[in-house]
Amino acid sequence: MEPYSRILIRATNWVGDAVMSLPALAAVRARFPQAHIAVLARPWVEGLYRRQPFADEIIPYQPAPGWQGVQDRLAIARLLRRKRFDCAVLLQNAFDAALVTFLAGIPRRIGYARDGRAPLLTSAVPVPDKGAIPPHESFYYLELLRRIGWLDQLPSQPLVRLAGIHPAPRPLIGVSPGAAFGSAKRWLPERFAESAALLAAPLQAGVAIFGSAQERTLCEQVRGGLAARGIDAHNHAGETTLEEFISLAASCMLFLTNDSGAMHIASALGVPTVAVFGATNHVTTGPTGPLARVVRHGFDCSPCLLRECPIDHRCMTAVASGEVVAAAHELLLQMDVK
Repeated sequence: MEPYSRILIRATNWVGDAVMSLPALAAVRARFPQAHIAVLARPWVEGLYRRQPFADEIIPYQPAPGWQGVQDRLAIARLLRRKRFDCAVLLQNAFDAALVTFLAGIPRRIGYARDGRAPLLTSAVPVPDKGAIPPHESFYYLELLRRIGWLDQLPSQPLVRLAGIHPAPRPLIGVSPGAAFGSAKRWLPERFAESAALLAAPLQAGVAIFGSAQERTLCEQVRGGLAARGIDAHNHAGETTLEEFISLAASCMLFLTNDSGAMHIASALGVPTVAVFGATNHVTTGPTGPLARVVRHGFDCSPCLLRECPIDHRCMTAVASGEVVAAAHELLLQMDVK
């Protein structure tokens, strides 16, 4: 195997995917412990890598639309050329990822043969056939490394973890009622409020509500429902950077969420996490590890993977607050929280 000393990793674009690719980045570091590893990432995910032991350098990359985007791509290619990387691993699937590293003249360019980019890669790896690898998406990124000989075998179980973040847990319950993909993934805000209240009251815990700036109104519905029940809650939607959210989530004793980037982060931090699933597939994108629980009801139409439900949102409305509370109690007992 070639002794690469300067490796560029093109990160995935969305928070959930970026979290699920963490085991692959850790595997690259384990294979090349002395290498300088840089992560090329969109600005909204770069904070995920800030304290991770595999990342020596983070390079933000966000091309503008239109002609300016052409200029931006040429500029980042010139920057990468000056940094003299000898290998690039493309975890992101788009043609753009291969084009930029090709223009940068990086000698070895590794990625899945997708989006018509194979001619720009020196190692164009066939996409795994359906059923060829375990279904959780974290294995998709690990399999790329296995196929090029950087990983001896896939792990027996999916386990995604964020390293280097160890704040002391506080009497705080995290709630993330949003989901960037669309409303089909969102459980009812009033049920998030009810569940969090039922859990917070006996624990004498506060509640921290998280979301994007666009989800602030949604999160305010949850905060209002908690306030009506006498529970102290703060709406952090739109107030935190990704790094600040990671630190706050890490301090939570429990996290209630939909299938979202926040879910992946909470679970990867080892925070006891209860996730409500419906429109998406919990087997492929669910939280991992012994401190994660999925609450869902199976219907013929789910998982539909649609952004908006075209009928009655039955996969989500069927989930009762008591089911989420029961799953949370199971995790708290496992953690021996009285």
